[in-house]
Amino acid sequence: MKREFTSYKTVPISIWTWPSFSPREMACKGTGKLIIDTDAMDDLQSLRDMLGKPLIITSAYRSPEHNRAVGGAKASKHMEAIAFDVRMDNHDPHKFEQAARAAGFTGFGYYPKSGFMHIDTGPARSWGKPWPKTQTEWPIEPPRQPETLTEDKDAQAAAGAGVAGALAVAADYLPILGGLGDTAQLVAVVVAALFIGYILWKRA
Repeated sequence: MKREFTSYKTVPISIWTWPSFSPREMACKGTGKLIIDTDAMDDLQSLRDMLGKPLIITSAYRSPEHNRAVGGAKASKHMEAIAFDVRMDNHDPHKFEQAARAAGFTGFGYYPKSGFMHIDTGPARSWGKPWPKTQTEWPIEPPRQPETLTEDKDAQAAAGAGVAGALAVAADYLPILGGLGDTAQLVAVVVAALFIGYILWKRA
């Protein structure tokens, strides 16, 4: 059922049964006129109750003259009082759309750059580019490379092996230095160089 008022200020409190909204919110922004479609308003209140969050309505009913002034579609559902533009600032657009469909809305216009979604109870259809899917899984972080000798147990083993075992340890670890962090590689090379220098000095 539709009801028409020359101004939102003349709406009787007794007939307004949608506690989350006011006549002023639903009125034409250009003229103050108001037409309400009770079925569409029931769906809007149902959506608000399901989401449990405020719905910031930027445009509801539009008079034909105001619709022309703002460049609305010639057959805009706003002029029939069955369309609402809702800000997405406090909503996940995907959950919002799912709830809106469950509440009875069938027309959807996506305006992610402007931050709002159009919903209406007209024919089932949609237009615009939907909001991108949000990332739900984080990429697996690669193992952290050791940065210092104290962090790298392999380098510690090479450094602490002693004179007798250093050559064997170096032989085992030098081929895989590429797996160490830059600092750890430097330490391992220095240890190996010192050991080789020591061996050459002993033989001299």
